Amino acid sequence: MSQFWSPAVRALTPYVPGEQPREKLIKLNTNENPYPPAPGVAEVLREYAIDRLRLYPDPGAHALREAIARHHDVAVEQVFVGNGSDEVLALAFKAFFERDEALAVPTISYSFYPVYCDFYGITMNRLPLTEALEVDLDAFPTDSGGVVFANPNAPTGHAHSREAIAGLLERYTERVVLVDEAYVDFGGESVVPLLARFPNLLVTGTFSKSRSLAGLRIGYAIGSPELIDGLNRVKDSFNSYPLDSIAIAAGVAAMQDDEHFRACCNAVIATRERTRAALEQADIQVLPSCTNFLFVRPRSIDAEALFTGLRERGILVRFFDKPSLNQFLRISIGTDDEMDQLIDAIYAMTGVNA
Repeated sequence: MSQFWSPAVRALTPYVPGEQPREKLIKLNTNENPYPPAPGVAEVLREYAIDRLRLYPDPGAHALREAIARHHDVAVEQVFVGNGSDEVLALAFKAFFERDEALAVPTISYSFYPVYCDFYGITMNRLPLTEALEVDLDAFPTDSGGVVFANPNAPTGHAHSREAIAGLLERYTERVVLVDEAYVDFGGESVVPLLARFPNLLVTGTFSKSRSLAGLRIGYAIGSPELIDGLNRVKDSFNSYPLDSIAIAAGVAAMQDDEHFRACCNAVIATRERTRAALEQADIQVLPSCTNFLFVRPRSIDAEALFTGLRERGILVRFFDKPSLNQFLRISIGTDDEMDQLIDAIYAMTGVNA
C-alpha cells in the first residue's frame, strides 16, 4: 500500500471488472453482445477523416444526443452522454446523492453502486431482495436521500414493469429515483415514457450491450432538463470532453439502424430462452431473465466447481465469490454455437445425456 496515497484512497475498495482473458476462451463473463455493431458503424470507421483527430470533439456531443432523443421521443435537452454508463452513474451519484439522508440501494445489484458511495462518502441503506431475488420496490423508504436500482437487475435478471415503477415514483417524489436500464432492450420495459409525469426520474443506459459498442464506451442519461443540467455541471467540473469524435459518430450510426438493433436483440433473446431450457435439463435453477445473461444455481455441483470446470474446458463465465452470490453463476448469452459448447460442457460435467 503506497505511502503517497491519501487516506480516502487507502480506504477505498474498488470495483472489480469481469476478467478480460489473454488466452483464447469462449467469453461469457462480461455480458458483451455476441454480434457486431450496425454496418453503419464500420462505415464511420472506414471513412473517418484522420485530420479531425487534431481537433477537440463537440463537448456537448449534440449529434449523438439528438439521435438518442429521436429514438426515445424526448427533447435533446433531456439527454446527457458520457464515457460509458459507469461514468454517467458516477456523475449522477455526485450530482444528486451527496446528502444527509442515506441512499436506498438493493443489497444485490450492480456492484459499482457501493463503490460510488464509498468514493463520495454517501451513506447507503442496503435493502434485501425478495425471496424470489427480485428488487423489492415496496421496501424503498420515502425518507431516503435517493433511490438507485437496475431494471432489469444485475446480476439476477428480473425486471419490474413500467406500471410497478410508476407506483414507486408516485410515493417517492422528494429525491431522485435513478433507474439503470443497461439491459432493458433484452425484454424489459423502459420507464422513459414516465419522464413526463415524474421530474425526479433519471434513466441511464449504455451502448455496450444491445448496441454492441462496449469498446467505444458510450453511456447516456435521460431526465428532466433540470436533472440534465445538474449532470452537466458535474461533468464540466471533471472533463468537458468525455466522448471522442469517433465515438460520437459511431454512436449516431448505431442509433440510426433500428432494424439491426432489433434483430440482434431478438437473436439474443431466442438463444437465451433455448439455453435456459437446456440448462434446466441439467438440474440447474435458472432465474427468469430480461437481460442478455442468465443467473443460475447448479444443484448437483458446486457453483465454483462448475466455474472452474468450464474454464478448464475453455469457457469463461462469471463467479461472484461473495457469501450471498457464491452458489450462483452469471452466464452471458453468446452465439448459438458458443452456447451449444457451454451446454455440452455442462452436460458432461453433470452427467446429463444430450
